[in-house]
Amino acid sequence: MPVLATPGERSQEPRVGAPEWRQATWAKTRNAHRVTERCGQEAVAMWQPEDSVWDPHVARHLCRAAYIEPWRFRVEMIKGGGHVEKPPPGEGVTLWKGKMKPPAWYARLPMPLHRDARALQTAEVVQAHARGSRLTAARLSRAQHQMNGQVRLLQRQRETTDHRLSEVRKGLLINQQSVKLRGYRPESEKIPDRADRMLTWEKDELKNMKRKLEEDMEKSENLLKILASCRDTLAFCCKERLQVVDLMNQPLDKVLEQAGRHSWVNLSRVPTPRTQGQKTPPPDPVGTFTPECAQALDEARRLLAESKDTLAEMEKNEVDIRKLQLQISDRVCASLAQKMRETSELKERLNMSVGLMRGTIHRCTKFKQEMHITRGLIKGPLSKHHLETREKLDRPLVRVYQRHVGTQLPEATRLAQGTDKLQRHISNVEKNLNELLTVQKNLTWSFNCKKIGFDVDHNVVRLRLRQRHPHVCYEQAQRLVSDWDPRTPPRRDTSAAVK
Repeated sequence: MPVLATPGERSQEPRVGAPEWRQATWAKTRNAHRVTERCGQEAVAMWQPEDSVWDPHVARHLCRAAYIEPWRFRVEMIKGGGHVEKPPPGEGVTLWKGKMKPPAWYARLPMPLHRDARALQTAEVVQAHARGSRLTAARLSRAQHQMNGQVRLLQRQRETTDHRLSEVRKGLLINQQSVKLRGYRPESEKIPDRADRMLTWEKDELKNMKRKLEEDMEKSENLLKILASCRDTLAFCCKERLQVVDLMNQPLDKVLEQAGRHSWVNLSRVPTPRTQGQKTPPPDPVGTFTPECAQALDEARRLLAESKDTLAEMEKNEVDIRKLQLQISDRVCASLAQKMRETSELKERLNMSVGLMRGTIHRCTKFKQEMHITRGLIKGPLSKHHLETREKLDRPLVRVYQRHVGTQLPEATRLAQGTDKLQRHISNVEKNLNELLTVQKNLTWSFNCKKIGFDVDHNVVRLRLRQRHPHVCYEQAQRLVSDWDPRTPPRRDTSAAVK
C-alpha cells in the first residue's frame, strides 16, 4: 500500500517554522545585539575621552592599533646621518620606557568624588583670587607709598622754591630801597650813571626770575593736586582689593618680593636675587586686576615720571636763580663801590682845589687891605692938625718965588692920578676876590654834594648787604620800605616817651 507524503515532506526545507516567524526572531535578536553593543559602548565612552571612541568605519580588531598609533614616538633624521626619537607634542605623561605618550585623560561624567574635587577646585580658585587680590593690593600699596614719597619731595621742593621766591621778592624790595635812597642825593649827583643802569637791569632780571618761579609754583601746585588725586584713587583701589582678603598672613612687601619685584610702578627698583619677575597681568573686569586698578597704576607711573622731571627742573631753576641773584647783587654792589671810589677821588681833587683857592683868597684879601691903607695914605690927612711940615704949601721955597698957583702944582695932579689908578686896582682886586669866593662856594657846595653822594652810596651798599642776609625775612624788608623815610627821623612811641 503506498505511503502518502505531506506537502511539507515533499519540500527540501527541513525547518518546520515559517520563515517570517524565524526572521522576526532574528530581527529581534540583532536589534538586541545592537542595543547591547551601543549601550556598552556609550557606557564605556562616558568614562573615556571623546577621541578614544572607536571609529565605526574601522574594523574592530584594528581600532586599538589606530587609536594607539599617535601615542608612539616619532623618528626624526639628523643632518649628520643619525636619527632621534621624540615624543609627540601636546599634554600628557611621557612613557620613555614604552616609547609612548598618551594624551591627558578627561572624563565626561563626574567621578564619585566629584563633589570633593569641585570643592577643592573652588578652594583653589578662591585662594588664587585671594592671592591675586593680595598681590594687586601690594602693588597698589607700594604705588601709593611711592606717590606719598613723591608728594613729600614735591612739597619740600615747593618750600625751597617758595623761599627762593621770597628772596627774589626781597631782592626787588632791596632794589626799591636802593633807588629810593639814591633819590635823596643832591641834584648835581643825580646824573644817570652806570650804577643807575645796573639797578634798572637788576630790577628787570629779578622780575623775570619772579615770573619764572611763580610759573614753577603754579605748575607744581597743579601737579601736586593731580598726585594727591591719584594717591587717593590708589588708596581706594587698594582698600577695595583688601576687602577680598580675610587673613593677611604675609606682609605686602613679602608678597611683592615673592612676585619678583619691589616696585610695580618701577620708579626705583631695589635689586633682588630673582632675575625675572612676573609680568603685569592683563586687566580683567571680573578678576583681581581690574581696569580701574590698571588705569590707576598707569596714571601713577606717568605722574611719577612727570613729577620726577618737574622736580629736576624746579631744582635746577632754583639753583640757577640763587646763583644769578647773588651774582647780580654782587655786580650792583661792585658798581656802587666803584662809584664810591670815583666820588672819593673827585672829593680829594675838590678838597685840594678848595685848599689852593683858600690861600689865594687870603693873599688877595690881605693885598686888598694893604691897598686900602695905601689909598688912605695917598689921600692925605683928614684934619689940619695931622699935617706935617713938609706937606705945607707955604714952604720957604714956594713963599719966596710965588710964581705958581697952588692948584697948578704937579704934586696934586700926580696924587690924583695915583689915587685913581690905585682905585682901579682895588676894584679889580675886589672883582677877582668876589669871583674867587663864588668859585670857592661852588667848590665847597660840590664837595659837600660829593660827600653826601658818597655817604648815600655807602649806605646803599651797607643796606643791601644787611638786607640780603638770610635772617632778614620778606616782611621786615617790606616794613622798612613802607614806613622808613630818610628825610624824617623815626617815629617815637608816645607811651614810651611818657614812661
